[in-house]
Amino acid sequence: MRTFGVEEELLIVDPGTGSPMALAGALMSRLNPGKVTGHEAAGFSFELKLEQIETQTVPCLDHTGLLHEIRRGRALADQAARQHGARVAALATSPLAADSHTTPNPRYGTMQERFGLTVLDQLTCGLHVHTLVESPEEGVAVMDRIRDKLAVLIALSANSPFWNGRETGFESYRTQAWNRWPGSGPSMIFGGLPVYRRVVARLLESGVLFDEGMVYFDARLSRNHPTVEVRVADVCLRAEDAALIAVLVRALVESASREWRDGVDPAPVPTVLLRMAAWQASNCGLQEQLLDFGSFRPAPAREVVEALVDFVAPVLAEQSELGLVRAGVHRILAQGTGSQELRRSFREAGLCGAVGHAVRVTTEEPTEVPSQG
Repeated sequence: MRTFGVEEELLIVDPGTGSPMALAGALMSRLNPGKVTGHEAAGFSFELKLEQIETQTVPCLDHTGLLHEIRRGRALADQAARQHGARVAALATSPLAADSHTTPNPRYGTMQERFGLTVLDQLTCGLHVHTLVESPEEGVAVMDRIRDKLAVLIALSANSPFWNGRETGFESYRTQAWNRWPGSGPSMIFGGLPVYRRVVARLLESGVLFDEGMVYFDARLSRNHPTVEVRVADVCLRAEDAALIAVLVRALVESASREWRDGVDPAPVPTVLLRMAAWQASNCGLQEQLLDFGSFRPAPAREVVEALVDFVAPVLAEQSELGLVRAGVHRILAQGTGSQELRRSFREAGLCGAVGHAVRVTTEEPTEVPSQG
């Protein structure tokens, strides 16, 4: 069974006003004593903005272990935030308007100079799923074969209906804000590792991107781990939703690898259609229609999500995860995504109330956990 893990970007907020707080340095000093000047630290790291912090799980073998790791990272980050009168919230964008602060770091400083308002506005929080691959060649083959299905994960994880104090009309506005980066979005079919390496080299030679870390494809080869990194999801309001997305990603990776080994070619879907599918998922979430990943024509969101589960069902069944995935998907379809939860809280208590709800739910453990099998 492939190991997998996640990175979650969490917003640091004032529990009274709901506004973001630039306290990443203070949190890092408590979470990683003596190692606050470096960008990376075990389990936690700085992100682009001082109003956010990233948690990282260890590689896990199963859903139970990963969910425990996700909850542990959230709890530790929240404990550190409480020491400074703050809390952490799994919000993919800030519901309230705020001036954000770029983390002091030479690389981020260069990005600020080069990309201006894109960096100034880029207070967004995502969920990145890493899945082990045996080789870079396998990783590229996987990327070629999952690209047509990733928009469904945007819809399932949607958790950013507000932006700078306003209702956006989108379920995942983070997707819209994130895709302003020049290296972001769906990628072409590469057909093999040499082409992937050549495309990355050409992007860097263009001078627009100044390092490989800015190759923000929806799925990419990780620079630091032997993994495929899937980057399309909003950070999920609920930890169990984050674990569910990760299990689906791992099943997609395994299914794609088997297709590659069996000689099944990637679906020749034009990249422009993938952009349309991502836009539709970002706009509508699970509320209306998505683009079906087989035909790329509109279909009810429920049917598209269930089709994705059916597609990876053989792998999920082998790994004793099919029951928990079906139960988790059913729960999200019945109760709503993070965006739908936040909108309900907004109608009852305004934007500050929506942030308060997110704070409570971020580290909450449900009374019932879906059974495996």
